[in-house]
Amino acid sequence: MEAARAAGISAAAERKHHRTGRWIQHWDPEDSTFWNDGGSRIARRNLLISIFAELLGFCVWALWSIVVPQLPAAGFDLTTDQMFWLIGVPALVGSTLRIPYTFAVPIFGGRNWTMVSAGLLLIPCTALALAVQNPDLPFGVLLGAAALAGFGGGNFASSMANISFFYPEKGKGAALGWNAAGGNVGTAVVQFVVPLVIVGGAGLALERASLVFVPFVLLAVVLAWRFMDNLSTAKADPRSFAVAAKLGHTWIISFIYIGTFGSFIGFAGAFPTLMHSQFPEMSLSLAFMGALVGSATRPLGGILADRLGGVSITLVSFVVMALGTVGAIYSLGVHSFAMFFASFMLLFVATGVGNGSVYRMIPAVFRVSGSTARAAAGCIGIAGAAGAFGGFLIPRGFAISTNATGSLVPAFWVFIGMYAVMAVICWIFYGRGEMRAARV
Repeated sequence: MEAARAAGISAAAERKHHRTGRWIQHWDPEDSTFWNDGGSRIARRNLLISIFAELLGFCVWALWSIVVPQLPAAGFDLTTDQMFWLIGVPALVGSTLRIPYTFAVPIFGGRNWTMVSAGLLLIPCTALALAVQNPDLPFGVLLGAAALAGFGGGNFASSMANISFFYPEKGKGAALGWNAAGGNVGTAVVQFVVPLVIVGGAGLALERASLVFVPFVLLAVVLAWRFMDNLSTAKADPRSFAVAAKLGHTWIISFIYIGTFGSFIGFAGAFPTLMHSQFPEMSLSLAFMGALVGSATRPLGGILADRLGGVSITLVSFVVMALGTVGAIYSLGVHSFAMFFASFMLLFVATGVGNGSVYRMIPAVFRVSGSTARAAAGCIGIAGAAGAFGGFLIPRGFAISTNATGSLVPAFWVFIGMYAVMAVICWIFYGRGEMRAARV
């Protein structure tokens, strides 16, 4: 009620719209009077706290990406394959959790679930802090601790679902764009902060990598408890997933999204380890730039797609991703860190732009094909989970390539081949005929 009063809603409206536990009984953002008389302020407040909580989720999700390259210096005896397992398994768990997390908001309430999902981040933070202090820990236990970081990956789905209920149709794109970009930046934040905080005395205080985020996680719980709201009008719709799962477009778009978002989260996770293994003379302090660039360019992809069509921007993104990957291959051959870094920055720019353009394609594809908005919503959830799975596939690709050939290059060529396949599929289904005419 206090939040509603701060938003300018009258006391009578507070009594009408709110009940115990910060539940809002009536929520109609499509009503311009309701929206202008305080609804927009409530939505904005929930969005800001959601962005903060989701950013922390991505931080925890990506913790092992920056900790793993430091483990050998802390006394851990790990093979290359084991290191890539530690990087990839959080993405595998996080992508799996995205579907159930989507349904948690209507069941428990957005405010309540934000408190719970943020609080759950304390588990992987604690697990990492304990695990990295014991170099004799069995690898299976270490892998289990890394898997717990997947809690952070699930947060994206529930956060996006929650914010979508607060905003009118005309404002959903911008709100969800800010929410997604704010979360993605968490990967860059953790890769920037951790190298600064783990230095302690003559060695590495790796436990600080996760402990530094604990106060912020607690702050997110308090902010959600104090300032966020639950919406009684938010209803679970599992049928949207069932409807979407029966449609071919859902799986085609999910496959394409693995190429864009999967590449972003996969390369962001592997980049510090790739830097450390191929250019050990270079500091990991630059590793955060990849995730930062990929996050910052995601909104640009949506803007360009609105003007030029999502398919056109997605196809260009795949071409640029392939070029960036070729540059990375060449840089390894001549051992040029400058070219390696520049190639990956180009690659990250393309993944960010592609993420935004593919998400813009989804409602357009389903509209042109005659499907319902419910099917499009279900596709967004399924594609989001499938895309995150790329965060597991890319590290595993590097591990398999290294074990089989002693080199990362074969994995890079496989990725280039996949980008070509994805681009062709995107063009065949969405770059011709009715889809092209509609500038999907």
